[in-house]
Amino acid sequence: MSKKLLIASTLALALLLGWVVWFWNPGADRAHQSIPLASAPVGGDFTLQSANGPVSLQGLRGKVVLVYFGYTFCPDICPTSLAFTSQGLNLLSPDELARTQVLFISVDPERDTLEKLKEYGAFFHPNILGLTGTPQEIASAAKNYGASYSKQNTGSAGGYVVDHSAATYVVDTGGKLAATLQHGTPPAEVAKAIRAAMQAK
Repeated sequence: MSKKLLIASTLALALLLGWVVWFWNPGADRAHQSIPLASAPVGGDFTLQSANGPVSLQGLRGKVVLVYFGYTFCPDICPTSLAFTSQGLNLLSPDELARTQVLFISVDPERDTLEKLKEYGAFFHPNILGLTGTPQEIASAAKNYGASYSKQNTGSAGGYVVDHSAATYVVDTGGKLAATLQHGTPPAEVAKAIRAAMQAK
């Protein structure tokens, strides 16, 4: 498949997934926007909760970890980002995929239950694991990665949206921040960044 065709098909998939997710979350709002990073990311360990128990970044040493901050009610930005990421994962060999983990950290702990996060991550790819925690724990992790988010009341059925930054952070096998991928990074570039992080010393 050509690079242009891959990007076009991924965009089409992202739009479809966004439509599906919006109807899956009938209270979700459409008014939404990405916001800049709060600060330059430096990385760092954290421990948050998954549906299968606590997950620490330190416990994933030996794997390349992609970290993304978003939420399941997101009508557009998160579905697009996760669609590109999932397509990037599909470009990896089975061995490379086994050494890669994506962590989707919710910035909406009020609505994102553990079960909802589990279903949401699996909807995009089996290697995407949803995490949450207390507002303080999430804020601490977000600060290390420069991620920003802001709750915006809309007065609509969903009540509010969470504007958030949309970078994907690539952490190498030793736990160091290796790259920051901007929103819309093509799948081939996602796979390239993962492979580069696997080679980091």
